[in-house]
Amino acid sequence: MISSELEAHILRLFHAEHWPPGTIAGQLGIHHGAVERVLKAEGLPRSSFLRPSKSDPYIPFITETLKKYPRLTASRLHEMVKARGYTGRPGHFRTIVRRHRAPRFKEAYLRLRTLPGEQAQVDWAHFGKVAVGKAVRALVGFVMVLSWSRAIFLRFFLGQHISNFLRGHVAAFQRFSGIPRVLLLDNLKSAVAERVDEAIRFNPTYLQFSGHCRFEPRPVAVARGNQKGRVERAIRYIREAFFAAREWTDLDDLNRQADAWCDGAAMDRRWVEDNDKSVRDAFFEEQGQLLPLPANPFPTDERQEVSVGKTPYVRFDLNDYSVPHELVGHSLSITADLQQVRIIHGNQVVAVHPRSFSKKEQIEDPSHIARLVQEKRQARRHRGMDRLRHAVPRTLDLLQELAQRGQNLGSAVNQLLRLLDAYGATELEIAVAEAIAGGVPHPHAVRHTLERRRQEQNKPAVLPLDLPDDARVRELSVKTHDLGTYDTLKGETNHEEDNDER
Repeated sequence: MISSELEAHILRLFHAEHWPPGTIAGQLGIHHGAVERVLKAEGLPRSSFLRPSKSDPYIPFITETLKKYPRLTASRLHEMVKARGYTGRPGHFRTIVRRHRAPRFKEAYLRLRTLPGEQAQVDWAHFGKVAVGKAVRALVGFVMVLSWSRAIFLRFFLGQHISNFLRGHVAAFQRFSGIPRVLLLDNLKSAVAERVDEAIRFNPTYLQFSGHCRFEPRPVAVARGNQKGRVERAIRYIREAFFAAREWTDLDDLNRQADAWCDGAAMDRRWVEDNDKSVRDAFFEEQGQLLPLPANPFPTDERQEVSVGKTPYVRFDLNDYSVPHELVGHSLSITADLQQVRIIHGNQVVAVHPRSFSKKEQIEDPSHIARLVQEKRQARRHRGMDRLRHAVPRTLDLLQELAQRGQNLGSAVNQLLRLLDAYGATELEIAVAEAIAGGVPHPHAVRHTLERRRQEQNKPAVLPLDLPDDARVRELSVKTHDLGTYDTLKGETNHEEDNDER
C-alpha cells in the first residue's frame, strides 16, 4: 500500500523532473509496477511512459490493419510487418497487438426460463463408428431434455436419417408419458429442409409428425447453439458420466444400459433450480403438464421403391433380400423397421426378412430358393420330354404307362435321355416298342433290350457318359464336320512317303 505522501512524490518526480518510471522506482526503492499504477490512476496512458520500441514505426500500420480486419491473428500480422522490415520477436509482438486491438466484449445472455411441460430440447450426439458385420456404421445418440425438470432421454441408432429421428421422438414421448408443447432443435436436415434467415421450410415428414403429435417445432437461430444449452450440457454429461469407458456387446445392449442410466443416475442427480430436489422430483411435477400421447402411432418405418432384376433379390440398405421368383422384373415396395424388412407387391406382403445392418449379405427365405429350384427342375423335365417326343414318339406311351403305375416321371425321362444319347433314336424306338409290348414299360427294360441287341450285332458295349445336370451342357448341339478333308490329307502324306522311298 503506497501512502498519499509517496504518491505525491512520485507524481512530482515524473511531471516536474521528467524522471521515467524505472528511475523513480529505483531511486525510491519500490517496484516499478507500483509507480505505473500511480501514474495510471492519474489518467496517464501506459504508452506515455514506455521506452521507445522497434514497433513504433509500424504502429500506424498495425492499428489501420486491425481496424480493417479486427479478427486478424497476431501471427499473420507479424508476418506482414516482418515483410516491411520489422525485426522484433513474435512473442513481444503479440503483446503490442493486444495493446492496440479493439477490446472484445463478451456477449451477455439472458437466462432462459420455461414453464413445466412447455419445452424440450432435441439434438443428435456423435459417438464415433462401430463395425457391424462387414459394414462400418456411425453410432449416434438421440437426446431429448425436458427444459424445466432436466429429465434426459437417450437412444442410440446406427445413422441419423429421418426415420431414426422420428423413432427417437416416439420413444422419448413414450418414456416421458407425454409430449412437451414446444421442441427446440438445431437446423437439422431431418427437421429443416431449407432456411433463409427467418424463412424456414420444414421437412414435410417432420412437419406432418409434429402435427400428429401436436407440438411446435422451433429451430434455433443459425449458429446460436447457446439457445439450446440444456441439451448441449446434457450431451456433455452423457459423454462423461455414461459413455466414457462403457463396455457393451451390441446396440440393444447399449440401449438397455442407456435406459437404466436415464431412469437411475440421471434422474437422481441434483435439480439445478432447487438443491433440495432431484431431477426425479421435478419430473414428477412436470409430467402432469405434458400433452397426452396421440391415440394412434405415427408410422416411422423406412420406405423405398425397388425393382427386381434377373435374380429374385431386391437391394435395401447395402444388402440383398430374396423374393418369390415369379416377381422377377416387377416393381416392389419395401418398408423396414429396426428388426424386420417387409417386401410388398401391390397391397400384399410377399416376403418378410430379419433386418441386417451389415453389407453385401444375402438374406434368403429357404422357400423362395426351393420353389425356384423346383421350377427349374420342372422346366428341364418338360424340355426333356419334348426332346423325347420328337426323337422317339413311342416314349410318350411308355411315360403314360409309368404315370398310371405311380412311377417317378422325372427320373424316367432322365434315364431315357441318356439311352437316347448312347444308342440313338432308331435303336431306342425299337427297344421302347418291345418294352411296351412285353408289358414292362420301364427304362430298365428298355436298357436291357438295347444291350441285348448290341450283343447280337457283335458291337462293343456302350460306356455311359456322365454329364453334369446343366441344360447348357446336356442340350449343347455340336455340328458334325466333313471327314473327307482328313482323307485328302492322309492321301497327300502317303504320296510324299512314296517319293522319299524312291
